[in-house]
Amino acid sequence: MISRSSIRRLAAGLIACLMAVEPVMAQNRVSLIRDAEIEATVRAYAAPLFAVAGLDPDAVQVYLVNDQRINAFVAGGQRLFLNTGLILRAKTPNQLSGVIAHETGHIAGGHLARIQDALSTASTTAIIAMLLGIAAAALAGDGKAAGAAVIGGTSLAQRNLLHYNRGQESSADQAGMSYLDRTGQSSRGLLEFFGILEQQELLAAIRQDPYLRSHPLTRERIDAVRAHVARSRHSDAVDSPELRARHDRMLAKLRGFLQSPSETLAQYPASDRSLPARYARAIAYYRIPDLKRALPELDQLIRDFPKDPFFHELKGQVLFETGRGQEAAAPYREALRLAPAEPLLRYGLAQVLLERNDVEAATEARALLNEAVRHETRNPSFWRLLAIAYGREGNIGMAALSLAERYAAAGDNRNAVQQSNRALGILARGSPAWLRAEDLRAEARRGVKRDEEQDRRRGDDD
Repeated sequence: MISRSSIRRLAAGLIACLMAVEPVMAQNRVSLIRDAEIEATVRAYAAPLFAVAGLDPDAVQVYLVNDQRINAFVAGGQRLFLNTGLILRAKTPNQLSGVIAHETGHIAGGHLARIQDALSTASTTAIIAMLLGIAAAALAGDGKAAGAAVIGGTSLAQRNLLHYNRGQESSADQAGMSYLDRTGQSSRGLLEFFGILEQQELLAAIRQDPYLRSHPLTRERIDAVRAHVARSRHSDAVDSPELRARHDRMLAKLRGFLQSPSETLAQYPASDRSLPARYARAIAYYRIPDLKRALPELDQLIRDFPKDPFFHELKGQVLFETGRGQEAAAPYREALRLAPAEPLLRYGLAQVLLERNDVEAATEARALLNEAVRHETRNPSFWRLLAIAYGREGNIGMAALSLAERYAAAGDNRNAVQQSNRALGILARGSPAWLRAEDLRAEARRGVKRDEEQDRRRGDDD
């Protein structure tokens, strides 16, 4: 068993590397996908399960990891990570709900508590570094992956840190099935997911998906779930047509962005006139890029479904990323009008506005981003863009404060101290912004001391 001090030292070593090795990303990238529509769909599955487990649905953070392998895990308190490979293998909402219910059982049961001290205050970047075995990570934009924030790195030490014992696995199964029952859902999807895992058990360990290695499957677990399905009065419950439609859209969108365009177009031929197929083809055409086919496909979707914010958002993204930024603002504005609570839509419109490089546009972008960071306080990309907006307005003090927030969110304590000091030297003493800069500086200084102490301990161990 790994001692708590060893875990802390390992975490410190990984966290210290986070901001320094961008070249590694190009060689072996693991990304966090950010997409308002997909996140909303996953949350529609997860929120009822979180609620019956006694968790605050708004307090549990859900992250989508761009990795084709089947995996899901919880870390750092109430943070749930789902691989896109797992989502794409889930043929029905119920299968994905079964996995989420199981992982919710780990959260509610306090499993992996031995490493929570090392992770509970870590940034998402640090958690990815530790738990996906990433030796280095940095944040950047990645429109072609339908997201605003990307984290990259290489494989290192997953199995030691993501290992549940058999008792915890059985406990999470039982808890998950009770959550499914209490929300009127079948546990059949969880049993079907176990069937997918069973197919991998004969593979060599190196070829198995990470979920099977970190969540060991046993005959007793399968039998217990099968017995529950046999006796539960909810076992014949089926997914609602609305949820199935959202699931099919989510799969089409992920395939459109993550597969090659040729694969997507083969999977969704022109003869298929369903909404998911049209959506997937529009994305594939844009990625080729073939705007003469992408834009008409999107325009027809918007005509057929004018109140769907995500078709407008995609059109804005396509226009912006193909050099037609002046035209991109209108569809982004319409998307935000239809879904005003989505911070990622505010980010998208702000990004378009800041391309104009004028003060009026910067002022509108700044207002959008100030609202967005109220909901995503730990998103470095949002804070970076807000710093640019303040800089365009000539408000250097607030630009420095926004950069301090950015570095603090990314776990870069030294730069957070530097930018906090810069802000304190410009902002009005005693103002709310000045007080926030002072708090950030104090927090970052403590972080620097922790980093230095951990460096010293590692040196002693060597």
